[in-house]
Amino acid sequence: MADEAFERLLSTYVAACPDGVNRVRYGAWKACPADVSALETYVATLSAMTPSAMAPDEALSFWANLYNALTLLIVLENYPVASIRDIRGATGDDGQPTGPWRMERVGVEGRRLSLDAIEHAILRRDFADARVHYAINCASESCPNLPARPWSAGTLQADLDAAARAYVNHERAVSVGEDGQVRATGIYSWFARDFGAGEGDVLAHQARFAEPDLAGRLRDAGAIAAYDYDWALNDLKEG
Repeated sequence: MADEAFERLLSTYVAACPDGVNRVRYGAWKACPADVSALETYVATLSAMTPSAMAPDEALSFWANLYNALTLLIVLENYPVASIRDIRGATGDDGQPTGPWRMERVGVEGRRLSLDAIEHAILRRDFADARVHYAINCASESCPNLPARPWSAGTLQADLDAAARAYVNHERAVSVGEDGQVRATGIYSWFARDFGAGEGDVLAHQARFAEPDLAGRLRDAGAIAAYDYDWALNDLKEG
């Protein structure tokens, strides 16, 4: 099965670090051409599938796995880089560099797709579930963790909840200072409408997945004071 190949790659190169962030052994992966080729094969295998015929949980798992695999492949093709934002692609129709998110890298059911298209025109639009933001990883320190195994329809709902809890309860996602002010990752600002009508809904969403103490402090907060995001590559350099 295709996902078994991806699971082997993830289990080999994704490491759960003591600080709660999953990082990728990009250097070791890049040094193994056979495993880079295996990732290319996995992306090509997914591209030949028919997600429009899949049940919703299977389709969401498919698109999240494709997004994560393609992100990894783009980083590996350009590694070493300090940030995925340092990767520049061809010039688009608007004369601007396409960057890693606007490169049309895969064809699925006759449609050429970029990472942006998968995220915004498919995952966010078609599934209308704020938890999709915990399913995809943009290869950055502040992003929700890249899981060490592929998403699977059979466990998707529980796994999405677990991913949301893991992220919300980590300080890179949301924290409340002694003064009661909330600082949050930029994800909750950029995609605020996915979480509700305003900051109150964002805070309620965070509280839903937060541990009791953090949840209480979020419910007491009236607004989010500041947003930030660390775009450094989620790279685990060893040796």
